Amino acid sequence: MNSQPVLIAGGGIGGLATALGLARKGARSIVLERAAELGEIGAGIQIGPNAFHCFDYLGVGDEARSKAVYIDSLRLMDAVKGEQIAAIPLDAPFRERFKNPYAVVHRADLHGVLLEACRANDLIELRTSHAVERYEQDGQTVRVYCKEQGILEGQALIGADGLRSNIRQQLVGDGEPRVSGHTTYRSVIPTEQMPEDLRWNAATLWAGPKCHIVHYPLKGWKVFNLVVTYHNDVKEAVAGKAVSKEEVRQGFEHIHPRAQQIIEHGENWKLWVLCDRDPIMNWVDGRVALLGDAAHPMLQYFAQGACMAMEDAVCLSHMFEVNGANVEQALQQYLDQRLARTARVQLSSRLIGEYIYHPDGAKAAVRNSVMSKRTPEEYYNSLAWLYGGTGLEA
Repeated sequence: MNSQPVLIAGGGIGGLATALGLARKGARSIVLERAAELGEIGAGIQIGPNAFHCFDYLGVGDEARSKAVYIDSLRLMDAVKGEQIAAIPLDAPFRERFKNPYAVVHRADLHGVLLEACRANDLIELRTSHAVERYEQDGQTVRVYCKEQGILEGQALIGADGLRSNIRQQLVGDGEPRVSGHTTYRSVIPTEQMPEDLRWNAATLWAGPKCHIVHYPLKGWKVFNLVVTYHNDVKEAVAGKAVSKEEVRQGFEHIHPRAQQIIEHGENWKLWVLCDRDPIMNWVDGRVALLGDAAHPMLQYFAQGACMAMEDAVCLSHMFEVNGANVEQALQQYLDQRLARTARVQLSSRLIGEYIYHPDGAKAAVRNSVMSKRTPEEYYNSLAWLYGGTGLEA
């Protein structure tokens, strides 16, 4: 391989996974993180079997598994009636079908596993306070310009710098992301504060008209992650703003008291306005490529944002190995393999938000009728395209 390093803009889950994947193929990388410290904000994330395939490929399977909580089911509740609609079991038949489990984990714990592995690898250099502003390339080398840190050179540049990626703005130039109008409020509470009759070992979704509530255990059952979302048609993006419980309540006054009480137990609520982008046909420019949210930001409804970023990292590092010194061909093949799959997840996330998470009236009646009648095997078949992925599909 080329002796120059691969430059990676962004030290989140996608960026660190890319560095690990490349290192396992013998390629050096420099991770350039804009923040003064490497870390992750947020709380819980769900990780499907496709993510566990990626952990194993990246050499952190055991460490990632040790941080996860293995839930028994994906549980869908009618937030208006207070009744269960369906539950997808995640037991032995599920694991046998997809060769790995489904679990939940604290985002910071997962990031920490990847970060520790990167720090232990001599082929990976981590630099903080390096905000990549733009790039230039000449067919052999990519130069990146970092705010107040000068110029670095590498054989390629991977833009893993998130929803508002500077690399994307130069490569694609599509401006600000699409504001969905959905506001998400997040809280983490000690398990003993969760109503006892709702302490289920499940990723539970309460679906109601223009709103939903999700909860599941984290950190060895020490806490519960609470995520409540209200489709309130806001027009401007907001991230991490502290809000009162009274504000959170406002979007959920029309649902069953059993679901409402979950909000009452949350504390220190913060809000995010959900954003995504339309799928695009190209996120590669010569020796520059986008990855994760920079390439294909998606709404939360399929719980696949981090999973897709890790699949990207696996695919990209595999293409570097297959193509040797031909960096441009490696990046083009990475794009060719990832484009349709990630676009499908982007579009499907919007659709299930509308037809499963937030419908009312006849739409909700159809949802309840269809989903309550499905067998576990039918659910597994419908999810095989997603959970059967590894990032290495031909």
